[in-house]
Amino acid sequence: MSLSMYQASIPAFVQMLNNLSAILDKAEAHARNRKIDPEVLLNYRLAPDMLPFVRQIQIASDQAKGAAARLAGVEVPKHDDTEKTFADLKARLAKSVAFVQSFKPSDIDGSEDGKSA
Repeated sequence: MSLSMYQASIPAFVQMLNNLSAILDKAEAHARNRKIDPEVLLNYRLAPDMLPFVRQIQIASDQAKGAAARLAGVEVPKHDDTEKTFADLKARLAKSVAFVQSFKPSDIDGSEDGKSA
């Protein structure tokens, strides 16, 4: 049995987005326990030339929903990139999970052969 394009993509996107949401929960708890301003943590960079944490989450969300949409041949939904809190980021991830999960295997399978653009 071969692996379908749906099986190779959608479950991985959902898992990644849910994992990021769990990481946000841990980061928020850490900030609260250490009395760190959440804005400081959300704008933190691991290296000077890295984008801030909040932007990294936005990009991961965009990549998952964009890839799923392109595989299905539908328009990529736009997000405004205005998230400033842990709750905002978790809501964005939840929207992205819902969008990615809205596809059925028949929407995606066959895209590896150029079915959709």
